[in-house]
Amino acid sequence: MNKAGYIQNLIKQGENQFQDFKFVINNSKKIARSLVAFANTKGGRLLIGVKDNGNITGVKTEEEFHMIEAAAQLYCKPEIQLTRKDWLVDGKKVLEITIQESKNKPQLAQTEENKWLAFVRVDDENILANVVMLQVWKKKNSSKGIKIQYAEAENFLLSYLNNNDFISLKQFFKQAAISRYRAINILSNFIVLDLIEITFFENEIYYKSK
Repeated sequence: MNKAGYIQNLIKQGENQFQDFKFVINNSKKIARSLVAFANTKGGRLLIGVKDNGNITGVKTEEEFHMIEAAAQLYCKPEIQLTRKDWLVDGKKVLEITIQESKNKPQLAQTEENKWLAFVRVDDENILANVVMLQVWKKKNSSKGIKIQYAEAENFLLSYLNNNDFISLKQFFKQAAISRYRAINILSNFIVLDLIEITFFENEIYYKSK
């Protein structure tokens, strides 16, 4: 496949969990969200010089790549490693920026409010990671094992998910009559043990049986 055909094939796939289009890069902190969202999920790519509708406008200046580099180095923690490829399509330059899935989650992005937050990629959106996801990453990175006692709350969760498609954190701690802290601990333990998994509906985070 020629260069133009390769890029056009990617564009036909549209924006999705693994791909985002950027018409122009003019804010390093904003692009940092996309970088960490891909790194915290399954990796992905940015196509710079492409509008949301798939029209190729081209990259106008090398400064745009420098802003992406600045985002990866200054506004992502830990620093994110990027792979760059330049493509020429109908006389217009498109930058393909590839981000690998991180082995050191969570990756954090500094926001415009100077907060360091973790994001994940869901369909074509960057979603703020919640406290359960943060606990899952923490436990996966820990050398300590996980100990579970199948008490009333744990049994309630398994029984509920056996009869329902999913449950939210708030639903769980309210219906099980337990603290929010304990609900977070139980959900994160069950995810690490591969008993349940995270799912998303209308950009909200839920949990379902594996």
